[in-house]
Amino acid sequence: MPELGSPVTVQPFGDAAVLITLADEASVGMAARAQALARRIRAAVAGRAGWGGVVPAATSVLVHVDPEVPGIGSALPLLESLASVREAGDDEWPPDAPTLEVPVRYGGDDGPDLLAVAEAAGLTPAQVVEAHASTTYRALFLGFAPGFAYLGPLPSELVLPRRATPRVRVAHGSVAIAGPYTAVYPIDSPGGWHLLGRSDLVWDPTADPATRLDAGWLVRFVPNGH
Repeated sequence: MPELGSPVTVQPFGDAAVLITLADEASVGMAARAQALARRIRAAVAGRAGWGGVVPAATSVLVHVDPEVPGIGSALPLLESLASVREAGDDEWPPDAPTLEVPVRYGGDDGPDLLAVAEAAGLTPAQVVEAHASTTYRALFLGFAPGFAYLGPLPSELVLPRRATPRVRVAHGSVAIAGPYTAVYPIDSPGGWHLLGRSDLVWDPTADPATRLDAGWLVRFVPNGH
């Protein structure tokens, strides 16, 4: 087996997937590395029977594999070999990535958690808005729901744990923060993030492509009042 190097691990994830874990802690560079590995895996298995989706996340890559052909036992050696490769530039994002500007109505009914976030951060609501909107974010990976992009890194003063009690329904277009990330909810869904505002941009998960942005894109939030 190739020497993967700590803390990289490649292991079965049930009987129909393999989980490759690259690190214990998330970072902008580690998310880029996960995307680079996902691209290598897709290229290596293109056209092969039984290989399914390749899903990069913050520190890992999940590879769906048919349990019969190729089967987990046959998939592991190839994925171990690919995971052992680390090329120059793997930890970097493209410098010429597209930029999406997202107009946001902060606070009020659109951002019911703005005051609580300000109190928890020791800031005024205006300072929270300024900190959130003055940062250019990278779309590090997609998950949770179609088109839901984890954007980061969030300014350190806004890093908070998720809400103790998730909401049963968060409206599409809601702009939220949790942990080191911010995001726009592309569809109505449950959610435990802190809601700072809402955007009128249309996020259509039935469109092709199904998201307004992809991993690597840059995002800026623009306050547009009420």
